[in-house]
Formats: sequence, C-alpha cells, structure tokens
Amino acid sequence: MDKLRTIIIEDEELARNLIKKFLVEFPQIELIAECANGFDGVKSINELKPDLIFLDVQMPKLTGFEMLELLDFMPHIIFTTAYNQFAIKAFEYNTIYYLLKPFSFEKFEEAVLKAVTTIENKQYQKAAISGLIEQINSERESLDRIVVKNGSKIKIIPINEIYWIEAADDYVVINTEKEEHIKQATMRFFEDNLSEKEFVRIHRSSIVRISKIAEIEKYEKETYLVTLQNGKKVKASKRYYPNLRDVLNL
Repeated sequence: MDKLRTIIIEDEELARNLIKKFLVEFPQIELIAECANGFDGVKSINELKPDLIFLDVQMPKLTGFEMLELLDFMPHIIFTTAYNQFAIKAFEYNTIYYLLKPFSFEKFEEAVLKAVTTIENKQYQKAAISGLIEQINSERESLDRIVVKNGSKIKIIPINEIYWIEAADDYVVINTEKEEHIKQATMRFFEDNLSEKEFVRIHRSSIVRISKIAEIEKYEKETYLVTLQNGKKVKASKRYYPNLRDVLNL
C-alpha cells in the first residue's frame, strides 16, 4: 500500500508539533502539509487531495465544521477537539475518529490505526461526516453567520447582513444588500436554523429578514409582494403569508 498522504489543520503550534511527533511512529503515513487555519486548510485539501487529515474543530475565523462545508474533495478525517460532551456523543454516533484534547500517544495510535484500516478497506466516511455536521447544526439555537465559497475566495456573511434567501435547485442564493452568494444547502436547513425572531419564510422558495421589509402589497389573488429596503421585490404565497402576517401583527 502507498503511504497515506496527510495534512494537519490546527491553529495551535504546540498541538501541530505533538501530532507531527506522534506521526514519526507511523511509516505508512506521509505528512504533505500543515495549516494553521481553516482558510489554508480548504486550499491545501482541494489542491493536494490528501488521503487523511487531522482537523481541529475549534479554530478562529473558520471552524473545522465550516471548513468541511467548503471542500471540493473530502478526505478521511481524524478530528482533534476539546468539544463538549454532546459533540463527543455525536462523533461516536456517526463513527467518526476523534481525539479529545489533551490526548495520549495510545489514543492517537488507536485513532490512526482505525483510519488506516478504513482507508485500506476502501470504506467511505463522507456520509458519516455529513450526518455529524447536520447533527451539530441541529443542536445550535440559531445560525450567527454563513460561510460560502466562490472559486478560491471564502466569505463569511454575518446573519445581520442578509436580506433574503431564495431556492435555486440543489442550492440557495444568499442575498445581501448588493451581493448574492450561492451555497449548497436546503431551504429547510435555513428555516430550521435561522432565528424565528429575525427571519420568516414567505414562499416555498423564499425566506426574508423581517427587519429588511419595507412594504407589503396585494399582488394577485391570495398572493402578496414584499418589497425589501434595497428595492428587491419577493413574492409571498398563500401558504406562507400567514407566517408574515403573524410576525408583523397584521
């Protein structure tokens, strides 16, 4: 078997050095890069396409989970984390390899050998990773930002900059005052994870920010037209108009 090409993505230098020290004991693994943040991690993974990565969950600017949503190529992953007990249960439920900081060489060896066996047997971790991200997201009270990728550029959009979100096949278009960004996600995900105090779904294909609504007018029979503060007009359907009426006390 060829050596497993591996990348470390960890913002703490001491943690990166410890992983590198432990990896010396595994001749079947070749370290091809190390990254101190999620932005460099996305670039390195998409360019180098490693077999395995060590990924810190809690990093500034871009978390490990946010980074995974931006990848064009999904390697096998060993998470390194100081996360809470719920998250640890989520890792275990989804059969994800993880190292709970601070970790010993024995725990490190156990996670690495499990990952090596999985890769050798050509088993895939992608579905489990997707399940883990969904489970973690579902436990949050609400989103506070959205991370999107456009070519090689990564942009973090604070929730308070969003005017509306619209469906586009398997994607959504996130609209701010003057820009739009495409993300692979569902309307249901945003309906479930955006704050009900700040956003309302007004159509099968549209969610709007309540504070950006400037005007509502009758459009056609049992449908309405919502004008936002930037002049954009979004249709409210018969099915979802009661949501709008309730949040605005109409």
